[in-house]
This record gives sequence, structure tokens and C-alpha cells, in this order.
Amino acid sequence: MLRFMPVGDSMTIGSAGEHTWRYRMWAHLRETSGGPFALVGPRETLYDKAADAPVSYEYADPDFPRAHLAGWGEGWLHMAPLIGEAVRSCRADVLLVSLGLIDLGFYTNAEQTAENVRAFVAGAREANPRVRMVVLPVIPNVRAASDAPFAAEVALFNELLAKTIADLDEPSSPLLLASVPESYDIHLDTYDGTHPNASGEHRLAEAFAEAMYQAWDLGETYVARTR
Repeated sequence: MLRFMPVGDSMTIGSAGEHTWRYRMWAHLRETSGGPFALVGPRETLYDKAADAPVSYEYADPDFPRAHLAGWGEGWLHMAPLIGEAVRSCRADVLLVSLGLIDLGFYTNAEQTAENVRAFVAGAREANPRVRMVVLPVIPNVRAASDAPFAAEVALFNELLAKTIADLDEPSSPLLLASVPESYDIHLDTYDGTHPNASGEHRLAEAFAEAMYQAWDLGETYVARTR
């Protein structure tokens, strides 16, 4: 059984009332994986905006394996110290990682963030030397659209991320850089310029699914499904 762990920030944990891209990925894998799989991770909840805490189980459809390692306001900086124990305890085989916006927005510059990517990879591999990882660059967001220096930092980080992934990739523990979802539009695919709406959830799931299909022949090409 392949055990997938979604790792990310607010775009991955989602908030009360949403399906999340994790759900969209589960639906896709259920139809196309050709074998048993699971979503794993030490957390299960959504973020509750009213409570300002990750305490909600109010998924739009709760009937799926909701486990993950994602947090509202968390980035590479926060996940690097946690990933080893999460991989070890949950026996994760494949990490689906979407991080970076929070780091660049509040904590670290592009170079420092890239160093935290290296620490994250090292921690994951220490726990499972054969772990596979699919990493999504920082995708379009409202701040980058209006803040030129921030947009430049995002572009620099995405360039450093690509180099880091290429540098650390190895046959026994492959690293895969997913592509930014084609034609991703912050006005159509998000509800606030950053967080994905239903179409954005599908686009994020598609980015991971297409990367795995094209590079590893895992699953099939992505088709948006309601379940």
C-alpha cells in the first residue's frame, strides 16, 4: 500500500466547509491508482476561522481519509523539524508538499527558505531513506500580484527550489518538482486571492497528479471528479 502524506500551509489544511485539494487527490487516486493507497499524517482537522484554530471537522464531504501534516500559517521553517517524526510514525511513502508562501511572507528570504527545504528533505529521508517527494512551487497569489519586491522574492525562491530539488534528487529517494497549475488565475481559482476555491482545489490536485503520472507512471492523467 502506498501511503501519501499531504504537507502544506493554509492552502492544504483548508478551512471549515471546504473539500480541500486533499479530498480531490483522494478521489483521483481512488479511481486511477490501480492499487491500495492511503492518505496519512498526524493531523485531521480543518482550520476554523471563527475560533482562529485548527479545530474543525466540518469538511464539505468528510467521507475520506483526512490525515495530513498541514497548518494555517506554517511553512518550510515550521515543517522541517516535524517531518521526520511524521514520516516515521505514519510510515509515509510519498510526500505531497505545498509550502513557501508563508515563509517568504513572514519569516525567511528565498535563500533561507531554500536551506529549510534541504533540512526538510534530510529529516524525511532520515525517517525513511526511500521516501518520495513531490514539491509544488509557490503559486500565484494576491500579494505577489501587487507587491513587486515580494513577487521577485517568490520568483527567486522558485528558481532556488528547482535547483535544490535537482541537486537532492536521487534514485532511491526521488524528488519531483510539480509545475505551477497551468493558467492558474487568482480571480477564478481562489476565494480571496490566495486560498483555493473548488476549481483551485482541482488545479492543485491536478498539479501533483500530473507530476506523478508523467514522471513515475503513477495513476492516470487528472480528470476533475465530484468524488
